[in-house]
Order: sequence, then C-alpha cells, then structure tokens
Amino acid sequence: MARSVSLPAIASGEGGLNRYLQDIRQFPMLQPEEEFMLAKRWKEHGDSKAAHKLITSHLRLVAKISMGYRGYGLPIGEVISEGNVGLMQAVKRFEPDKGFRLATYAMWWIKASIQEFILRSWSLVKMGTTANQKKLFFNLRKIKGQIQALEEGDLRPDHVKLIAKRLGVEESDVISMNRRLGGDTSLNAPIRADSEGEWQDWLVDESSNQEETLAESEEAVMRRGLLTDAMHKLTDRERRVFEARRLKDEPSTLEDLSREFGVSRERIRQIEVRAFEKIQKAVKNAAQKALARARRLCRRRNSTIRR
Repeated sequence: MARSVSLPAIASGEGGLNRYLQDIRQFPMLQPEEEFMLAKRWKEHGDSKAAHKLITSHLRLVAKISMGYRGYGLPIGEVISEGNVGLMQAVKRFEPDKGFRLATYAMWWIKASIQEFILRSWSLVKMGTTANQKKLFFNLRKIKGQIQALEEGDLRPDHVKLIAKRLGVEESDVISMNRRLGGDTSLNAPIRADSEGEWQDWLVDESSNQEETLAESEEAVMRRGLLTDAMHKLTDRERRVFEARRLKDEPSTLEDLSREFGVSRERIRQIEVRAFEKIQKAVKNAAQKALARARRLCRRRNSTIRR
C-alpha cells in the first residue's frame, strides 16, 4: 500500500509547495467515530478506499511536521514525500482497537521516516552514527535557539558545556557537529532577496492543526497519568532519588544525594536503578490494563453500531 496510494504531487519551488499545501486542505479532518470505522474497514477487509481517506486526512499533519526539518538543506518536497511514506506505514500497521487516535501513532512513524531520510542524505552523518550523535544532530539547533547561541562560527565554551550537559554527549561532539551544520542556511535568512519573509516563518502553520494538537495532548496526558500512578509504588527515599535524578531539568549529582541521605554514591545509584525498574514495571502493567479496557470499549461500541 505504501507506494500505491495516489497523493497530490509536490512540484519543485516555492510555488509548487504552496499549491501542494492548498491542495491537501481539501481533505477533511475525521471525527473519532469515522476514523475508527475507516480503520476497521481497512484492517479487517483491506478496504483501499478507507485507507486512502485515512491517509489523505492526515497529510496536513505530515506537512506540519516536515516544516520542522526545513533547516537541513534538503528539498522540502522530498522531506514531505518521505513523511508521507511514514504516514502510509503507520496506517498499514494502525490497530484502532487499542483506543488511540491515528495521529498519536502516526506522528512517530512520520518523524522516523523523515529522520532516516535526512541521515541517509547527509554524508557527514552516516546510519552507523551513535544514538547520542543522532540526538545531537536533530536537537542542536533547537537548544542553540533556547540559549540564544545564534551567532555564526564556533560556539562559546560555556554554550558548548551547557549543550553537552543537556544532551548527555561529549563537548568535542558538540563542537564537531556545530561545525558540520554551520553551512546551513540561517532560519533568519530571507526566503528571497526581494522578500521580507524569513525561513523560520515556514516552521509554524498559523492554521490550527487538530491532529497534531490532539496527538500531543493525548500523549502528554497519558504519560503524566501513568508516571504519577507509578510513583506511588516507590518508597519516600526512592521517590526523592528518582525525582532528583530523572525528572529535574538540572539533575542532582550522586554526590549531593549521598550527602543528603548519609550513604555512599554507589548506594544512591542502586536506589535510582531500583526505582527506575519499579517505574518501568508499573507503567507497563498500567498500559496493558488500559489497552485491555480500550479493547473492551471498542468491542462494545462495535456491537452497538452493528445493531
């Protein structure tokens, strides 16, 4: 299915992109009930028309996500096309009985497809690159913007140290990656010489995006709820260590916590590991129970609809 679905074409140039963005607005967003029934028709009966409607109704989500990767020097039409492939894969594997919206599931497939395309296209960052280097590659610009490190050339030593700490990478990796990415067009550069618009203007779609907003909201609520419930499984000391080491923007050091509790740093590390394992187990169990409840509700709803 991933390569056979007919979608609006993306012509080269800004004009072609604008036409494509206008074309995909013709496809309506789906209500939860309609999306569920379309997904069931595709999953159980291989209904290609249902799959096509699921895909086209989420093309705006792909375009919105793709705009966030516009600073990597690749044609935006190709980035969107790769994102569309990720969307098709998501629709192909989507299981509506799990109780989540397609957008929540699809956004991860879309991002993964785009990121793999970017990594393949960059000769300086190969697929064999470590996970930390990939994280640095895709987050360096964002963090530079957050700390106002927007000047050209090498980063200041304090900025290098801060970025390395936030991402958990070596300072030398930050310096090297910043130099590799230094040839990219600035997000503050004008789109054309005779235009006042900047590249960064394309990163935000001013129209409301129901799918992405809903997906992010559902995911955030689900994560917070599962984590909050799981924290009740910890002792007071485990909770304190876990929060200090895993949930704070600036994690406490093992040395600080060892002084607070009057134990060795190794003991604090053991408490942290045990707390994390308890959290993982509790979250997994809660997620499985939530999935079972969602399946029961879906079966009940299907039975009601058939009547």
